[in-house]
Amino acid sequence: MATPTAPSNAAPATCLDRRRGGILLHLTSLPGEGACGDLGADAYYFVNFLVDCGFSVWQMLPVGPTLVERSPYQTSSVHAGNPRLIALQPLLEKGWLAEAPDYAVDEPDAAKEHALRHAWAGFHARARDTERETLAAFIADNAYWLEDYVLFRALREEQERPWWLWPVRLRDREPKALREARDQLSGELDYLRFEQHLFFTQWQALRDYANARGVKLFGDLPIFVAHDSAEVWARPQDFDLDTDGHVRHVAGVPPDYFSATGQRWGNPLYDWRHMERNDFQFWIERIRTQMRLFDLVRIDHFRGFESYWQIPAEESTAVTGTWVKAPGDALFERLREVFGALPLVAEDLGILTPEVVALRKRLGLPGMKVLQFAFSGEAENPYVPFRHERGSVVYTGTHDNDTTLGWFESLDDGSKGYVYELLGNSWEAMPWPLVRAALGSRSDLAIIPMQDCLALGAEHRMNLPGVANGNWSWRFSWDMVPPETPGRLRRMNEIYQRVPSP
Repeated sequence: MATPTAPSNAAPATCLDRRRGGILLHLTSLPGEGACGDLGADAYYFVNFLVDCGFSVWQMLPVGPTLVERSPYQTSSVHAGNPRLIALQPLLEKGWLAEAPDYAVDEPDAAKEHALRHAWAGFHARARDTERETLAAFIADNAYWLEDYVLFRALREEQERPWWLWPVRLRDREPKALREARDQLSGELDYLRFEQHLFFTQWQALRDYANARGVKLFGDLPIFVAHDSAEVWARPQDFDLDTDGHVRHVAGVPPDYFSATGQRWGNPLYDWRHMERNDFQFWIERIRTQMRLFDLVRIDHFRGFESYWQIPAEESTAVTGTWVKAPGDALFERLREVFGALPLVAEDLGILTPEVVALRKRLGLPGMKVLQFAFSGEAENPYVPFRHERGSVVYTGTHDNDTTLGWFESLDDGSKGYVYELLGNSWEAMPWPLVRAALGSRSDLAIIPMQDCLALGAEHRMNLPGVANGNWSWRFSWDMVPPETPGRLRRMNEIYQRVPSP
């Protein structure tokens, strides 16, 4: 696949072309029969729902293959799609799959994998020549990441342990050992290539449908990657590892108002010197894949591109660490040389230094405003609605926040009164005053979590940071949507001029 190029002096450009509104809903939260939402019919219904509401952006979380805890921010590949998101109905329609699994009887994830393997056999037996040619073209176009991923995935399932605990010949990618593994696992590698072909084919169909209806897909790119992932195994030189593949330092953030011990994420840190010498090839490939998936992309933990918190791997908390400079300017300049204007949004929440703010502004990237943070009473609070600026994205809350109704109900009476006072003593019940404040903001893009569109409470929260279990499983059903909701939201989008022109 050819790499698009642009002049090295390409100017920074915002990805926000006009006033828009959108909904934050991860694909796994869609309705459906399986273990989670997928790229099937309900994804298309949701696009129609967005349009009916006057929204033109669908924001979701990362869509890579998740690990055991199902966090979309810890994936086994920064390129591959999560096979849990593949819809089975298109495979039935093609005749590659004879029947859908009975999710009431079988374990849903196991049932879907079993069905996908049956579809691979059906493809072998019944695919047309053009379909085989399309698969071959996909494999060739995506070789820059696909071959490492499928081999990693097959070996990971065979070994049943993290890659740094594999036999040394495989761990260290000795050429002879890899050739032997490819020969022995050739059938599994073919299936895994097919699996990714299904994901990307279904994804492109959904994106085409959304774009044709005026809806942009807005993705999320974690700054760091999981240690037990294809990329860290395939290119350990890009990461801060010892010779045995173990992390020397890990990522996180230091203690702050929210946590006395900080957050120890555990991701390996980058060897930025090596990446810079290699012309940031890792990041060029990563952004190339994201631009294939999304119209806009949020970069999580943007402040890590200016400096990052380096925690010694042996530390159990994030208390002990050091801020280390990162080559953010050089990285993004290189990305602009390759791609031109970057459709990126910087997640710039939390305690920021002037250097981080200056980097974002030099790059011309929109930042984020979260309304649940707006009511501390501080004079310079940047999240207060009247301080918002164009070239930013405003949220009532994010996937890491409580629902707006849950957040509001957790406040004491005085704080609740202050919220209503600051919002003009609205007559509406929560969460609608905050939804209205977001849509009425000067920010070019306003994003409302689906839970807030449905006025749901704390029991519908998506994620509680720092808690290992019970996250990422929330789903809605269509009968949870009051019949008046699309009209109510569309009227708000019309009033605040967020409905795209025909």
